[in-house]
Amino acid sequence: MAGASVTLEQVAQHAGVSLATASRVLNGSTRQVRRELARRVTASAEELGYLANPTAQALARNVSSLVGLIVHDIADPYFSSIAAGVTRVAEAEGLVVVLGTTGRVAEREATLMATLRAHRARAVVLIGSRRVGDESGPSRLGDEISALVEQGGSVACVSQEGLPAHTVVPNNHDGAAMLARRLIDQGHRRFAVLAGPPELCAARDRLDGFYGALTAAGLDVAPGDVVHGAFTRDGGYESTRRLLAGGTDASCLFAVNDVMATGAMAAIRDTGLRIPDDLSVAGFDDIPTLRDLTPGLTSVRLPLEWMGEEAARLALGDSPADQPVTVTVDGEIVERESTTPQRS
Repeated sequence: MAGASVTLEQVAQHAGVSLATASRVLNGSTRQVRRELARRVTASAEELGYLANPTAQALARNVSSLVGLIVHDIADPYFSSIAAGVTRVAEAEGLVVVLGTTGRVAEREATLMATLRAHRARAVVLIGSRRVGDESGPSRLGDEISALVEQGGSVACVSQEGLPAHTVVPNNHDGAAMLARRLIDQGHRRFAVLAGPPELCAARDRLDGFYGALTAAGLDVAPGDVVHGAFTRDGGYESTRRLLAGGTDASCLFAVNDVMATGAMAAIRDTGLRIPDDLSVAGFDDIPTLRDLTPGLTSVRLPLEWMGEEAARLALGDSPADQPVTVTVDGEIVERESTTPQRS
């Protein structure tokens, strides 16, 4: 008699205790059991080879050993890098990470959060930009987060503020402004922008920061030199093809994330132009795959894995789940060969 064939009832009978007592000991209930009874139950479970039921443990403790990880697109190096940090911290705590992807469909976030709540996840880390208008009022996602917290779990986001959860906030606005000033210092005066989806707060904040720095320097971007598109490599490629087909006199192209910038660089090469001789290119995030690009991409570096680690620490740490903590993360400029100083 061993393993899955041994029931909790058999352990209780072997130890000479009630089924309820055996359940409290082996499923981790918060209700106390006398030390002698607990010792007998544990010894009987070991002797019989009893394997605890994870679902029963979750019900007894009100939370499980699961950590939910919700991302928009795990194939995107931005999300996979942050996810690596989350996983590292969770696994060091002996927890199991369960991944859910939204495909950038906003309603999926709430659906996945509800599923994780049903499984009594101990914590959930949500990675992804909020959408413009999310902050205007209550949302289903916010309600699901609050319900999970009331149930005993905790939630942390890598995103903008606005949800009832701990939040790691990348300083998108100031990072983009800092990049614009650096490019101006290189002598660039004419810019084009791959602005991403207009409904994403991250894209909007980076565009606003870049614009603000140009305006402060007395510069502007022609309306036709701002192209919106998908927040993906293919989105960057198609946006750049449209930009070049329409004609531009920009000396530097800023893509509001690096995966768009990689698509932009491919589109520029496919039209016979050279980077940076004909057009400089800069991005944002400094994703790990940039090391394989030629020429190397100038970007705003965010500590992506650290951001994931910090979100996991907030979700699993001692900060009360109903008293959200916000951590702001600044970027730094990494200059590479994709941008070049302009001659006076």
